[in-house]
Amino acid sequence: MSANANSGQAPGQAPNRGAAPADSQFVNFTPYTPEDGEDYMSARQVEHFRGMLESWRRELMEQVDRTVNHLQDEASNFPDPVDRATQEEELGIELRTRDRERRLIRKITDTLARIDRDDYGYCDTCGVEIGLRRLEARPTATQCVDCKALEELRERQLRG
Repeated sequence: MSANANSGQAPGQAPNRGAAPADSQFVNFTPYTPEDGEDYMSARQVEHFRGMLESWRRELMEQVDRTVNHLQDEASNFPDPVDRATQEEELGIELRTRDRERRLIRKITDTLARIDRDDYGYCDTCGVEIGLRRLEARPTATQCVDCKALEELRERQLRG
């Protein structure tokens, strides 16, 4: 019997390691469907993205709170050096993850401020529309696909 059959996943589907919680916006996500003739970044679109970003930020803040509670509850001193080293390694990984999430929360907050300034959805580099599908995939995007690809190409060339 295959691993997918044991896990209840469809054949050819990757194992669900580290997946988002069942109530995550990335699991129960409904893509935005624009109406015929709807302007780019209409009020409905802006509210869709605002809701996505606020939900994402709230989810990240809940994870931060859980980590703080976990650190307070798990403050034990193991006499065995191996157990203590394992606990410290797990703590280090968790703290690095929370630091990345802290930076992401700041980026989400900056993006919400862009929405408030009516500056959301347009490329910082060339000024064209970023696109609904790109923004749904990466709601904090500040560049269109073309400008981002050029920036990444320049970075690779500089690194050699």
